Amino acid sequence: MSFGKADIISTDETPFVHVEGIFYRAVDPAFRAHAIAGSINPGRYSRSDQPTLYLSSSPEGVKAAMVAHKENRSESLSLVSVHVSANHIFDLRNEAARNAAGINLDDAIAPWQAEVAKGGSPRSWHVRAQLEAMGAQGLIDPSRKAAGLWHLVLFAWNQNGTAKVELSE
Repeated sequence: MSFGKADIISTDETPFVHVEGIFYRAVDPAFRAHAIAGSINPGRYSRSDQPTLYLSSSPEGVKAAMVAHKENRSESLSLVSVHVSANHIFDLRNEAARNAAGINLDDAIAPWQAEVAKGGSPRSWHVRAQLEAMGAQGLIDPSRKAAGLWHLVLFAWNQNGTAKVELSE
């Protein structure tokens, strides 16, 4: 099955969008079969006990995201392609949607790793909680390392009524 690049489709007046297409993730080749299982470590939008799938909209986005994780990654990571079809995704790049939802972009993009290392709760975790309370199943996160690039963060997938995610060949 072949899919095009990722598309974002807004079909109604809600703050959510539909996302469809191919996304990318860097994984250790030994764990390729588990590439869509989600993160097991804390992340910008997740505690270690919160299932979260971090994807990039392009291979360049993966490279940009990996800059922030160079101390925690294997040198032998490989790129996997993932097809996603998801509803109820909040686009943090949309200023009007952020304002309507009371989301401050500074909270989402604030440094988080030092706060987690101290045992704290970063502001971005509170953004996730606020979006989940609104019914979001994920978010579009603008790249902080490369202007114009973006990432898809899923809070729920491959369950009834959630995003459909499958590895592409």
